[in-house]
Amino acid sequence: MRVLLAEDDDGVAAALTEVLHEHGHLPTRVRRGEDVLARHRQTDLLLLDLGLPDLDGLDVLRKLRAVSGLPVVVLTARGDERSVVRGLRLGADDYLVKPVRLAELLARIEAVTRRAATRAAPAPRTVCAADVEVDLDARRVTVGGADVRLTTKEFAVLAALAARAGTAVSRQQLMDEVWGDAYLAVSRSLDVHLTQLRAKLGRPEVLTTIRGFGYRFGG
Repeated sequence: MRVLLAEDDDGVAAALTEVLHEHGHLPTRVRRGEDVLARHRQTDLLLLDLGLPDLDGLDVLRKLRAVSGLPVVVLTARGDERSVVRGLRLGADDYLVKPVRLAELLARIEAVTRRAATRAAPAPRTVCAADVEVDLDARRVTVGGADVRLTTKEFAVLAALAARAGTAVSRQQLMDEVWGDAYLAVSRSLDVHLTQLRAKLGRPEVLTTIRGFGYRFGG
């Protein structure tokens, strides 16, 4: 399993990296919160210290949860009740206070990943709304049985929405999935691609704007 370790203490990071390697995981260590936000899509689980040098870990968690359901285990010296409650309410899957026994940490990681696997459901191969059909595997879109030619980015936007058909998807999530980083993507680019998508599909009712939040495919 790919584990992203956000830890600014070199000694702690070295010890955790070693034990993760020994138990078959592939750890990558970063020191800054911005690195977490830029690299979270390339990992399976995040071990997050709250005392990072650039951003408070709770702010990192809040921003991450706006775009991702990545399993997160907070591992920090901050053990006061207020921090624990805030961390869990902001979406941490577990919260451990340093110093932590390594066997317990590994067991918590396994428990969190099991729960995440249970929650995850395979995306449907083909999604339909009205007479619009999106084949996610073949990367093919038809309207009324006729093929519609989309650019790579246009299909990526449509696929991100179709994979969650009937569910509102935030602008941040779309930019994160299509451009790779919700905090570097240009918001105007998303608007342009959605306008082009609507024009090519010719079915304005299929792509709904959720004012102040994002968009929904079908439903």
